[in-house]
Amino acid sequence: MSSRDRKRADRRKRKDRSAARPAAEESGKLDDSGETTASAAGDPSPTDLAAEAEARGVTKSEIRNERAREELEPLEEGERPLVVTIGAVLSILIAASILIAWLAGVKVQVGNTDINERPSAFQVFPPAILFAVMGYGMMRARYWAVLGFQAIMAIIMIGAFLTLIAATSIFQAVSTAVVLVGAGALFWFTVKALARIQMPEPGGRSQ
Repeated sequence: MSSRDRKRADRRKRKDRSAARPAAEESGKLDDSGETTASAAGDPSPTDLAAEAEARGVTKSEIRNERAREELEPLEEGERPLVVTIGAVLSILIAASILIAWLAGVKVQVGNTDINERPSAFQVFPPAILFAVMGYGMMRARYWAVLGFQAIMAIIMIGAFLTLIAATSIFQAVSTAVVLVGAGALFWFTVKALARIQMPEPGGRSQ
């Protein structure tokens, strides 16, 4: 049996034990229509959830989070979620584009003026290094790198939303909306990726 199969088996056992507790407590009980209750069928009701939370001394949200984590599969050695791979490639491409543009002598607008200047090395290398390191970390499925990428997506979403509100042309509105949707999708999918990365790897080693 592979390590993935063992993890799945262990997860099924935990889920069965979790479902068995409320089911055993409610076993044989019927509702007013004579049908078995949801708890007896293995689908805990809000009342059962509250009872389990009280018995264990935790909140209902913690129990829901625990059950959600049990549905996730820990990463195998060397495995990397697709969204993390996409984020890694994007980060490396951004780092490369910053350096290539600077070496090519590309000038940028200074503030709200009509003056264009070539950025200094201090303005170019820190963000390029940041994205390169983040891309490398995501290639190795490191939690800190994915978290940093998620934070940047959140910043991009905020900036895109503000730009969309102030858009003065259809092209600007559409292009900004595309950026907003793309950043939002990457942000959303990295949430689950972060949860999987945080879980212990086969052999007990965590990220």
